[in-house]
Amino acid sequence: MNRIRVLIADDHQILAEGVRGLLEAEFEVIGVVADGRELVAAAKRLLPAVIVADVTMPLLNGIEAAVQLRDAGVTAKVVFLTMHRDVAYARRALDAGASGYVLKHSVTSELLTAIREALCGQTYISPIIAGELFQSYRDGDASSSGSPQRLTARQREVSPFL
Repeated sequence: MNRIRVLIADDHQILAEGVRGLLEAEFEVIGVVADGRELVAAAKRLLPAVIVADVTMPLLNGIEAAVQLRDAGVTAKVVFLTMHRDVAYARRALDAGASGYVLKHSVTSELLTAIREALCGQTYISPIIAGELFQSYRDGDASSSGSPQRLTARQREVSPFL
């Protein structure tokens, strides 16, 4: 039986290896990368079904990497695993095509749930911010998703808060 292929992207090696250990019982972890540019290259080369990525990474942030992958036609589901509780990050991640947004201080089962839901075509948001995120969409709070048009390409590349 073929297992679901997962790529991990996080610049904190100890965290990435911990996530690898958690996922390997159920999924085939096909790689671990430490920055957004590596993520884009590895995803195009390895064709994972799911990418578990941090938002804040060197060289290219995770959100901008997700945008580049989407624009390149990569169909992997992207689940962000992040410390950023601010709804603006979550909104930008979802706008970039993310299928999940899990906070790093969540219980481990939450990441597994997010991956499973992403594979079923659902979107998973950590419950601790889900209500606030929903409210920001309902209120039409465009300011929380930032204004990427006013940023240079380089600013968007390195800043996770667009």
